[in-house]
Amino acid sequence: MRGAKFAASALLVLPLSSASRMASSSARASPAYARIDDLHAHWHDVRARTLKPRESAPAARGAPSGARCVIYWMSRDQRAHDNWALLHAQQLACAEELPLLVAFCLLPSFLGAPVRHFAFMLKGLAQLEPELRAHGIQFHLLRGQPEAVLPDFAAEHGAHTIVCDFSPLNIARGWKEAVGAKLPPATRLVEVDAHNVVPAWRASSKQEVGARTLRPKIEGLLPAFLTEFPQLRVHPTPPTCAPPTPVDWAATLSGLRLDGAVDEVDWCVPGERAAHEALAGFIAERLKYFGTKRNDPNADALSNLSPYLHYGHLSAQRAALAVRGARAHADSTKSFIEEAVVRRELADNFCLYNRHYDSLEGAAGWARDSLALHATDPREHVYSEEDLAAARTHDELWNAAQLQMARTGKMHGFMRMYWAKKVLEWTVSPAEALRIANALNDRYSIDGRDPNGYVGVAWSVMGTHDMGWAERPVFGKIRYMNYNGCKRKFDVGAYVRAWGGGAGSSAGKPITAFFEKQPAGGSGDGGASPADAPVPRRATKPATKRGTSADAPAAKRGKKGVAE
Repeated sequence: MRGAKFAASALLVLPLSSASRMASSSARASPAYARIDDLHAHWHDVRARTLKPRESAPAARGAPSGARCVIYWMSRDQRAHDNWALLHAQQLACAEELPLLVAFCLLPSFLGAPVRHFAFMLKGLAQLEPELRAHGIQFHLLRGQPEAVLPDFAAEHGAHTIVCDFSPLNIARGWKEAVGAKLPPATRLVEVDAHNVVPAWRASSKQEVGARTLRPKIEGLLPAFLTEFPQLRVHPTPPTCAPPTPVDWAATLSGLRLDGAVDEVDWCVPGERAAHEALAGFIAERLKYFGTKRNDPNADALSNLSPYLHYGHLSAQRAALAVRGARAHADSTKSFIEEAVVRRELADNFCLYNRHYDSLEGAAGWARDSLALHATDPREHVYSEEDLAAARTHDELWNAAQLQMARTGKMHGFMRMYWAKKVLEWTVSPAEALRIANALNDRYSIDGRDPNGYVGVAWSVMGTHDMGWAERPVFGKIRYMNYNGCKRKFDVGAYVRAWGGGAGSSAGKPITAFFEKQPAGGSGDGGASPADAPVPRRATKPATKRGTSADAPAAKRGKKGVAE
């Protein structure tokens, strides 16, 4: 994220304009794609789908009677640039000569998310607000559940259309269903997949077996979809409503009901500009190592882009374009595209077509049957959720991984596989293992409550996107990993020395100080799990010593792929 490194690679990404420069610019002086009609050259209608049609006939010309704006309901993709949903909303507003408003629904709490997650998100929004304003677009922070505040907001402002972000997670789908049911009849609700390079419903119409079946479909569509973005223009039709009250972001954060025990991260600066700088830094400094070193937890070879991709500060399409545009390190580039596009979209595919993505009901039949068969097998060690959260186990390597996540909001992808599989081995049932692993990841990981996280845990615990292996106690046919296998792959001692100290998380930077510098101005649910299997018996003596059994071949990728 160092400025000098970003300057060296600035041509690889679209520069983010300053608010002052954009405020004084005109549509006539805009760079390429200045005319909104030029969006049609890059827009694919399949990126959007109508969730609720307009129920009244439009007027002969122009917008329907009473329509006074188009609203972009922002949630998953929190950025002004490289955002197909915002671009499409602007396209619709320009076609009807209407103002464009952006609305974001802030919940007082969200699935137990601590201050770590809310602070990162709100800091990004604090930077987004003036950037939108500089483009002639009002930003409205609505407080409350979407179905409670958005329909009234739409009615008050005479919304012609609401454009919303795509998310495959159950909670987001529920929001959209509830909002659609309460919208005024003349207001249409349209969903745009601005998160994936190839829209999830275009990439596949069914749940895919794994990367091997989704990959050829995506690769065949990349030439059409992995294209340059049009630029967001200064909106030509000014708002007719009064400007919203400037948001006091520090007060907003302090007013939320949040768990303050999980503090902010200090290694990753939130916001769209920082995301582009991080991308440029990765290309300049670490891309050359990504192909060969990304599975070594001790190597500095990862992209570190996962928080930006999760909160939508950075488009995966922009990341893929920039890495390809560097025209260097072919093997690393290929690996990055596999992780950033294929594997990420595979996670969205699973959650889109399997509503039980976070419970054993979502497992393949072979995996569910095998886990049930071994649910009561004796466990050598059984730990509570509290013990696991505090890294109080007999395994120094597992403890180090948990401490890394608790302190920094991040765990290396290779370690995530080992970490989650040990949760299966050390808890009372597979269903409980799945619940605890998701709960810990959602609580501590800065990119928790994400399809990548749910699918990563599902891969480790219930064999999602994997195949059956040699049957063994507790695991059944689920792929096994052990301590000695890790020792053969990387320097376990170095990793433990780096993270195996005392408990506690990094302090982060003061929240108020960050917001004082700013101009004035959601994810997944737990889902329903089947009833747990009977509680297993503890072994009266150790069944095996750690590492005496050979581990199965390790997967070629970490739990979260490019979300590292």
